[in-house]
Amino acid sequence: METILKKDKGITLIELLVALVISGLLIAAAYRIFIGQQKTYVVQEQVVDMQQNVRAAINRMMTEIRMANFGGNVSDVLPLNGFTQVITMNPTDITIVGAFMQVKDANGIPITVILNNGNQIILSAATGHFDGPVNGYISIGGLGSYKVNQPTGITNVLTLDRTPTYAVGSYIFKIQAITYVCGKTDQDKPVLLRYENTYPTPIQPIVPRDDPNILGDNIENIKFLYQYLDKDENLITTTDPSDVQKVQMINVTAKATTDMYDPNLKGGDGYRRRQIASNIHLKNMGITP
Repeated sequence: METILKKDKGITLIELLVALVISGLLIAAAYRIFIGQQKTYVVQEQVVDMQQNVRAAINRMMTEIRMANFGGNVSDVLPLNGFTQVITMNPTDITIVGAFMQVKDANGIPITVILNNGNQIILSAATGHFDGPVNGYISIGGLGSYKVNQPTGITNVLTLDRTPTYAVGSYIFKIQAITYVCGKTDQDKPVLLRYENTYPTPIQPIVPRDDPNILGDNIENIKFLYQYLDKDENLITTTDPSDVQKVQMINVTAKATTDMYDPNLKGGDGYRRRQIASNIHLKNMGITP
């Protein structure tokens, strides 16, 4: 009886090529999906960073603008470092004057007035915060504002321009002029700048990347509207310096951009942007009918 041997079955070259092509298509599709998801993740991360950055900067700015004129009749010490108004009203920048910083000692304990003799006060600890004419403005207890007569170095004895009222036991605050304005770094990146007591030093539109005055990155412009209600409760927008004491609310609009360029974004310059608008209700401004 004849035995029939069957040959082992295998795959042909054509079948192998078809399998390789199908596998290649599947791998390419999976790779495209992965790359797409990675790009989406990077874009979303950029957008989240942009939103968090602009909100943090705007919140800091809003807090200080809201406290403009705090210190007890801050107009008593004007002009302060060249600024003649409690609020210098400009469309794309703002300067506010107020007692924004409570003065503390090296251990973080608030400094108080322990003795006053006429226009001279003695503090519970020495401080250099009022050293020199640029820093020579003080609020005692947030109830009265005074000029400090040329203090020198670190001291606990200050001579004021007049005798303070209710000084002993009161906390002290440093009155400052703070300016907010947009600029750019030397790497051409937009930033929000915060300056303290700038006068007479001019504000620089281009700053180093590590400039300490940078408050927020990638904020390319900021706009201010100054508003108040008249006696008929009509909302009035003004930039007239004579209206500064009437201003009750400031509308702030900030536009931020992502740090990285998105080549897949159609139209524009390839940078994603977000705009944030907020209304700041002033706490310490008088209302003139």
